[in-house]
Amino acid sequence: MSRSSSSSSRSSSSSSSKSSSPPRTPPNLHQNSIDPSSRWLVQKFGGTSVGKFAVNIARDIVPSYIDSNKVAIVCSARSGSTKALGTTNLLLRAASEALKRPRKTSSGYVTPVANGGIFGRSEEGSQSPPSSSPRGDTYPWGTGSMTPLTMPGIDSLPAFHATVDLIRQEHFNAARASVKDADILKALEKEIERDCEWLRSFLYASQVIDEISPRSKDTIVGLGERLACKIMAAVLRDQGVDSEYVSLEDIVPEPDDLEASDDGTLDQDFYDRLSRAVGERVKQCGPRVPVVTGFFGPVPGSLLQQVGRGYTDLLSALLAVGLDASELQIWKEVDGIFTADPRKVPTARLISIISPAEAAELTYYGSEVVHPFTMEQAIRCRIPIRIKNVENPRGGGTVIHPDPEADTAQEEDELGSVPEPVSPVALALLAARAREASKQHPRHPTAVTIKEHIVVLNINSNRKSVSHGFLAGIFGTLDRFGVVVDLISTSEVHVSMAIEDGLSKKILERLLRGGTVGLHLSTARTRVVGIVRLNKMKFFECLALGWGVL
Repeated sequence: MSRSSSSSSRSSSSSSSKSSSPPRTPPNLHQNSIDPSSRWLVQKFGGTSVGKFAVNIARDIVPSYIDSNKVAIVCSARSGSTKALGTTNLLLRAASEALKRPRKTSSGYVTPVANGGIFGRSEEGSQSPPSSSPRGDTYPWGTGSMTPLTMPGIDSLPAFHATVDLIRQEHFNAARASVKDADILKALEKEIERDCEWLRSFLYASQVIDEISPRSKDTIVGLGERLACKIMAAVLRDQGVDSEYVSLEDIVPEPDDLEASDDGTLDQDFYDRLSRAVGERVKQCGPRVPVVTGFFGPVPGSLLQQVGRGYTDLLSALLAVGLDASELQIWKEVDGIFTADPRKVPTARLISIISPAEAAELTYYGSEVVHPFTMEQAIRCRIPIRIKNVENPRGGGTVIHPDPEADTAQEEDELGSVPEPVSPVALALLAARAREASKQHPRHPTAVTIKEHIVVLNINSNRKSVSHGFLAGIFGTLDRFGVVVDLISTSEVHVSMAIEDGLSKKILERLLRGGTVGLHLSTARTRVVGIVRLNKMKFFECLALGWGVL
């Protein structure tokens, strides 16, 4: 266990003013391993984990790893007591409310611009909003100040006013419930206040110009990760762990050729550059435990549009790659990946190890595992991903591990190698050995997923268009309204597909232009996942038996 050294004595000039020289980092804080052979371990905590188990994370989970590893933490925005009160949902609601017509009132409103607080900032400084994570020695979070900015001439109460207050109060409550040290709590509350007032100023400006661009929405949503990480850094410090808040809002590299591809997506070169930049920034924390925002600043085409709301998972994978981590841990409120939903199937078993292909299938077909693109970034660099439970930290969890045999086979296929001809006798011998091995070590399905509230949509062409025009019209309509197709079967004049329930009347009217439409409501979709031949699993035999029972 490494400990930070005692701070040196202050100079006479610094002792005359507390604002010019805040207290040094307290001694004897628990720090990351300084053993040169220790490798990085990236731990990502979701919004529910941060919202409900921050103290458990700081007291039990992180300290158990930092003696033998260099731990880096990535946090999502906090979840609320209900889904509607989740920080990200509240921020999106505030952004929407900023464009609504304000209610009239008799007084103006004072909106201080935040740039100061417990994260190592002085009492005086710039008026610009906080956008980066300057280095500091006192608290886990940087240096700066706050100067009130009065906006005269505003005689209305913004619709977003109450939402910002709710965000502020939710984080105040979380801070007071998790941090016991009075000094740390006071500084954290100031930081929350400043960030919320910065948000209020930003929304006021958006209301004035009556516009919120995609990048502006990114900036608004990114505040959720900033607040969550500051609370987590404070809780870690309160529990005796030397932490440092790391904001990545300015981390995106900006070379001249950094642009989206022709189809509007970001290429792998962008993510490779980003992972290197993130890794270098985190290494600057030294022995401190970095607490990293999942939000990583403006990207070409908007972060929400390019990546979606799962950008925190992606950032954790990119950080693991940039640090060449030994493992990426995704902490949830379940023990790992099960063979079926344990809430519905009492005999469901925990899967100890699973292939990336199987995990991607489970994610796509209903199980909340890890987004396939996030998984791809880590697996392509041979970094295993472990799913663990914050409520059961001693459990082994589920490891999504690269499959060396599959990779070897893929490389041979890519090289175009042609096997030597095999005689019929040798083929028969190999087949017999394979059958015997299958009996001794049978492969079973990895998991079964069930997705409920599915609508089966059947559309028959009205014969006014040829096949390609019919299909183009159907899928063009679904794409225009953002309808995701799960399963599909097509012929020249008919298409049948499974989609999630929630078709609007407007979508049905558009689809009726192309033909007759039939619906089967309240259905469910079952999928068997596993790298195994269907005839070995006797899948259709089981399905037939089940149909007979029904």
